[in-house]
Amino acid sequence: MTPDAVITGWGFYVPPKVLTNADLEAMVDTTDDWIYERTGIRERHVVEGDEVTSAMATKAARAALARASVRAEDLDAIIIATTSPDYLLPTAACLVQENLGARAAAVFDLGAACAGFVYGLAVARGLVMSGAAKRVLLVGAETISRFIDWTDRATCVLFGDGAGAVVIEASTAGSGIRSTALHGDGREKRHLRLEGGGARHPPTRQAADSASYLIRMDGPEVFRLAVPAMAEATKEALAQAGLRLEDVDLFVPHQANARIIEAVAKRLGLDRSKVFVDIDRFGNTSAASIPIALCDAVAQGRVRQGDTLVFAAFGGGMTWGAAVVDWLR
Repeated sequence: MTPDAVITGWGFYVPPKVLTNADLEAMVDTTDDWIYERTGIRERHVVEGDEVTSAMATKAARAALARASVRAEDLDAIIIATTSPDYLLPTAACLVQENLGARAAAVFDLGAACAGFVYGLAVARGLVMSGAAKRVLLVGAETISRFIDWTDRATCVLFGDGAGAVVIEASTAGSGIRSTALHGDGREKRHLRLEGGGARHPPTRQAADSASYLIRMDGPEVFRLAVPAMAEATKEALAQAGLRLEDVDLFVPHQANARIIEAVAKRLGLDRSKVFVDIDRFGNTSAASIPIALCDAVAQGRVRQGDTLVFAAFGGGMTWGAAVVDWLR
């Protein structure tokens, strides 16, 4: 009998430092009203000192493991969805494994930008359903603030740092992660990019080509692409699960921009009461945004046992996807 892949634990972490819109007013030509009207963001959390992606991922992971009553040494795999790892090598997953003491786990990073957590759900589900793993730790973690041009108000107002984690286990108790729909289109890569640090723009060229080490984004183009992509992926994932939009109890989208979320919900015909939004307090935390939002929704009592949840995300690359999850805890 093929096992189901069920979320049994969850946890998140954000750095204690809060960067408000008022703080940004003193740093760049912007205002609180301008930021909130265009993004829905009031504040975001950013790292200080030597705090990095693996440290935040470890804290979120420990919370998720405790919730699931799973020991780190019993994990079969650790997947870190991130575009801002501590290093190119070793991977963030290797560092988290060391921090947790998860000696038996296979470890790897997954790079799908803001869609990384949804991609990770698909990979974890495949590992569990194939029998290759019984317990998987999936973490979305980002330190985006280290790659921001703080003179560019189009991007610096958007992003925050943080990590969210889930434990996914093999179970016969229910359907768990019911379906995933994943897509990408490299032809549109120019609209959201961070080119420095790889083989084309290696660190030795940083002084001569420093702009490539910062996030660049064409906001209107990202909006144009993201809205239909997230909506269609949601419909596809629901169809794979044999469900309709009316069956959705809570839609938890990537917290990219309040306008994108509203436009996707409108395109799907979802009632506002079924859409979870917490971008006002965390900003866009890229691959961490959906697991952070999930933890927030559970804490607020917005998720109940037996609910059907839909996650949908869109990120640089371009990448996008959606997942349908039955909440069984």
